[in-house]
Amino acid sequence: MAVKRVALAVLALGAVSGIVWLAVQRVTGGAPPGTLYGNVEIRQVDLAFNAEGRVTGMARREGDAVHTGDVVAELDAVSYRNLHDLALARRDQARANLALLLAGTRVEDIDQARARVASAEATVTHAEALFARQADLVKRNATSRQDYDDARLGLDAGRAQLAQLRAALAEAVAGPRAEDIDAARAALRASEASVALAAEALSRTHLLAPADGVVMTRVIEPGTVVLPSAPVYSMAIAGEVWVRAFVPEPLLGEAAPGRAVRVRTDGGHDYTGRVGYLSPVAEFTPKTVETPELRTQLVYRLRIRIEAPDDGLRQGMPVTIALGS
Repeated sequence: MAVKRVALAVLALGAVSGIVWLAVQRVTGGAPPGTLYGNVEIRQVDLAFNAEGRVTGMARREGDAVHTGDVVAELDAVSYRNLHDLALARRDQARANLALLLAGTRVEDIDQARARVASAEATVTHAEALFARQADLVKRNATSRQDYDDARLGLDAGRAQLAQLRAALAEAVAGPRAEDIDAARAALRASEASVALAAEALSRTHLLAPADGVVMTRVIEPGTVVLPSAPVYSMAIAGEVWVRAFVPEPLLGEAAPGRAVRVRTDGGHDYTGRVGYLSPVAEFTPKTVETPELRTQLVYRLRIRIEAPDDGLRQGMPVTIALGS
């Protein structure tokens, strides 16, 4: 009987000890003061062509690393290349037209114009002599009225042609007008702008990586006809690593921008971070009647930049932040 009582006493003492141990563990096992919980920021971007067409090539798959400027996909560029060639031809034509005007009239063309004027002057001289003879004959009724009229019309036509050729000679000597040159320059600028637009459209047939990172998802497959802004890849941006968390109002003094903090992953890896941004606006606004309990419920968005990140930090993973370390 005494043995049973001793045994029961031992069991009771063990149960009480276990309860006390659990209570102590629960109290001491809680998060220490200044501990926050957050996540590594997800820096993700969807890649899309700023053009439409059939996708002819996709050089990357899920998990592939890419660097800034790498070609990750291509569109069928035949029509874009033809438009570019057409714009180049029109630009060359406009450039040649301007050069022709700036060069002025060739000496050979001016000489030909002078020769035509001299020929017309000789024709007019002959027509004047013929008309004078017909006028004298018609006074003596020695010729018909029709011959006289024909001679007069021939003289008028010769004089009109001579005036036209003299005007052409003056134009050739003076060269092109300033207005024509200005119009040619404007046409050249317009054609150069068309070339630039066509070249830009042609360059959009190559989809480039905007930054270093890793391909997360390949949305389509080669052969798909896409429209502008249709996603082709989804990639995670590498580089700086930021942690996002929320800090309660009582801990604001320990989370000032520039303060160093310790960031730990669930796997036990420690990193040094520095507060880069603390929101000036609370995420929770209490009611009009404010109490100390409500004030302590205010939280502010906090962003921490990891100073020496490595592959142990993955986007979106949870982390524990120790302020004041």
